[in-house]
Amino acid sequence: MVEIQFQHKVRELIDGLKAICANYGLGNDGNEFKIITQAFLYKFLNDKFAYEAKKVDQSLGKSEKWEDALSKMSDDELEMLALQMPPDTAILKPHHFISYLFSQQNEPDFSKLFDDTLRDISIQNNEIFAVQTDGGAKIKLFDELSQFISDPSKRDEFCKAIINELIEFSFERIFDQKFDFYASIFEYLIKDYNANSGGKYAEYYTPHAVARIMAEILVPKNQQGKVKNATCYDPAAGSGTLLMNVAHVIGETRCAIYTQDISQKSSNLLRLNLILNNLVHSIPHVVQGNTMLHPYHKDGNELKKFDYIVSNPPFKLDFSDFRDDLDTKANKDRFFAGIPKVKAKSKDKMEIYQLFLQHIIYSLKENGKAAIVVPTGFISAQSGIDKNIRQYLVENNLVSGAVSMPSNIFASTGTNVSILFLSKNLDDKIVLIDASRLGTK
Repeated sequence: MVEIQFQHKVRELIDGLKAICANYGLGNDGNEFKIITQAFLYKFLNDKFAYEAKKVDQSLGKSEKWEDALSKMSDDELEMLALQMPPDTAILKPHHFISYLFSQQNEPDFSKLFDDTLRDISIQNNEIFAVQTDGGAKIKLFDELSQFISDPSKRDEFCKAIINELIEFSFERIFDQKFDFYASIFEYLIKDYNANSGGKYAEYYTPHAVARIMAEILVPKNQQGKVKNATCYDPAAGSGTLLMNVAHVIGETRCAIYTQDISQKSSNLLRLNLILNNLVHSIPHVVQGNTMLHPYHKDGNELKKFDYIVSNPPFKLDFSDFRDDLDTKANKDRFFAGIPKVKAKSKDKMEIYQLFLQHIIYSLKENGKAAIVVPTGFISAQSGIDKNIRQYLVENNLVSGAVSMPSNIFASTGTNVSILFLSKNLDDKIVLIDASRLGTK
């Protein structure tokens, strides 16, 4: 009951932030999701710091205002406190706290103070929390949020409104909660921002129920708690729903997550998801970039191989601008079944999932397992690259199962989908299930 009430309060916080954006003309604006997710993250990191600091120094927890007690500490005392806190805790100084900004609201240029605070937190925590691109650039934690308000005269009031919304609420009571609690919060937080908007590389969203089933088939109950030091990968990670579910059944401390996704927006959402789900140690493996053209994760000169791979890759889109760059001798083994040709009339229907599927097969360890969402047409195609991939899977004894899902189960696509399960350590049992008429919505 307490958990349901708290979940309701978290949703109220998110709705409050959305209302502020709407009041300042940013409702459904392209930058709204940055403001909402980053303000939410700032609050989360602020309260996580408070929670961990009070565990290390119990006198802080007994103080009426822990922020005031902390601000009286010397630099040496603050450094010693930080060293005793878990390594996934963002390091904050007293002037970074939301309560400090709240107390400074009547100062001139408040929006500059707000932006400077977020920038300072980003710089202070860059090593742990920055996502990198395939070109080696770092994407920092926070943007200068006031700059999204085009009228400079309204920026101070906008930043004050955000701080006033954040000060009323505390996450501290929920840091001992587990995955499913955060999964539902995350889904609510991003529900308006992670739909397939129809553009190139639009984010694909996997329903939580489907993601959970995929994870539990990959890591059955009798193996849960026994897997150690597992590497889990998604080459088209989106916001990370599939990976969070796999990490949860393995155990967040028993695995490391590796991702790549061409969308900067997805990479930012994925970072937030990792922070919420106690997987901060995997943020250095989050890469924003084109997996097909510049696969980032390597062991030496060779592409890295993984224990578990899950993916819901884009099915069809125009990749004609780099198609020929893939057709090289170096990629012969990775794209063993062929590279889709450029379509004369409808380039946007090029079958990019065929590339992702081959990349995943190539990226599996000798005893690795994978679960991939594919269009159901792949299962029955009688010619071309689809057939070549299937023939390879059968001849190499890699298929452990396939499940055809009910239609319209994925909000982002009307295409009928199936889930393909692969295993390189296969016994003789292969499970083929037509679930197209099973399940309720």
